[in-house]
Amino acid sequence: MKFDMGSTTLAQLGKSTVGSSDDLGALIQQLVAAAQPLEGKFNGAGRAAFDAFKDNSDEITAALNGSLSAILGGQGGMNESFNTGMQEQADVVNQHMGAANFDAARFGAR
Repeated sequence: MKFDMGSTTLAQLGKSTVGSSDDLGALIQQLVAAAQPLEGKFNGAGRAAFDAFKDNSDEITAALNGSLSAILGGQGGMNESFNTGMQEQADVVNQHMGAANFDAARFGAR
């Protein structure tokens, strides 16, 4: 199995997730706004159910935003770890190259 990821993949993923978060929040707001004309049209159990719907939509929005924030935090941490690993790898390679005797590998060297 081969895993190949570019150095900007996680940063781009983070930008997409932020966009998705904005889109999701807007869709939930549209759902609540679409139901707004029904407010006050119910009495008794119908009104209680409608009020519960509105209360739950706020909770759902908050929960989804919290979850997406956690995902963004995880993506940011992965991006930082990936970039740190890339830098450490480059540092180790440069260190070993500095200690290598490339003249010994030349077959025609005098």
